[in-house]
Parts: sequence; C-alpha cells; structure tokens
Amino acid sequence: MKMSRVALMAGVAAVSFSLALGPVAAVGTNDPPPPVQQPASKPEPKAKQAKPAKKTKKEKRTDQQFLDGYRVGFNLIQAEKYEEAITAFRALKQDDHPDVANYIGYASRKLGRYGDAQAWYERALAADPKHARTWQYYGMWHVEQGNMLKAKDHLAHIRSICGETCKEFTDLKGAMEGTVVY
Repeated sequence: MKMSRVALMAGVAAVSFSLALGPVAAVGTNDPPPPVQQPASKPEPKAKQAKPAKKTKKEKRTDQQFLDGYRVGFNLIQAEKYEEAITAFRALKQDDHPDVANYIGYASRKLGRYGDAQAWYERALAADPKHARTWQYYGMWHVEQGNMLKAKDHLAHIRSICGETCKEFTDLKGAMEGTVVY
C-alpha cells in the first residue's frame, strides 16, 4: 500500500511540474529563434520523413546573421532610436517573424504611427497567435487608444498563454490600471 501511495504522489508531482512549466515556455525572450528555412519541395508524409539534416555552414551563418541583426534592432529599441530600429528590423528581410514584426509594431507605436503599429502587431499574431509579448504590446496600443475593453481581451489572451504571473500579463494589467509606465 505504501508503494502505491508513493507512486501516486510522484505522479501528481510530475503532472504539477509539467503544468507549471507550460506557461513559462510560452513567454517571449529578447533573442528570438532563428528564422525557419522553407523547404524547397513538398515534405514527405510523416511515416517516410527522415531525421532533419544538420545545418550547413551557410545556414548556420545565416542564422547567426539574423540573430546579430535582431540584437542590433533590439538594442536600438532599448536606446529609444525607433526609426533606426525599424530600419534594422526591416533589413533582416524576415518581416513575418513574430518577434521582428512585433518590434516593428512597437517602434511604430512609439513614433505615434498607430495605423502602422496595428498592422505589424496583427502580422506578428498571424505568424504566432500565442506570442505573448505581441498581445501585451497590442494591448498597450489599445490602452493608448482608450479602448480598455479590447485591452482586457488581450489580457485574457495573455493569461491563457502564460498565466497571471508572467511579465507580459503584469505589465499590461499595470498599464491598464495606470500603475505601470511603458
């Protein structure tokens, strides 16, 4: 009887741990994943697919160039050089990457180009509907527009992605309450 009780407790702990990690894994980072290389031909059916091939030196260099260029754009955002940041992100030629589109939207919003910002946020969400940081920044866009109901909807999306303790949730909630300056 004791052995099954221990096994039951271990199982409950494992499930609890995996549920707790789920939201953490969804939160964005300052370094995005490298761009996805599109296959040249139709993929084979799942049963016949081979293991993914190792990246060539050229692909590794391209991924590194993307990350280096992304960091330049991100640092320009941090320095509040929004026009230069937009130029840096556009130079990556990865406009459909959710992190890139999100930061172009952010920079556009900071420059007061609300129509452009909205288009970029929507582009980022089309690429990744669970991109918590885009939901946060788009929610802040709505706060600036005075549309608190829509911002509340975005807050609910963030809650479903990463819970109520992630930075994206707490920052948007704070902006809605007027306790966080962004």
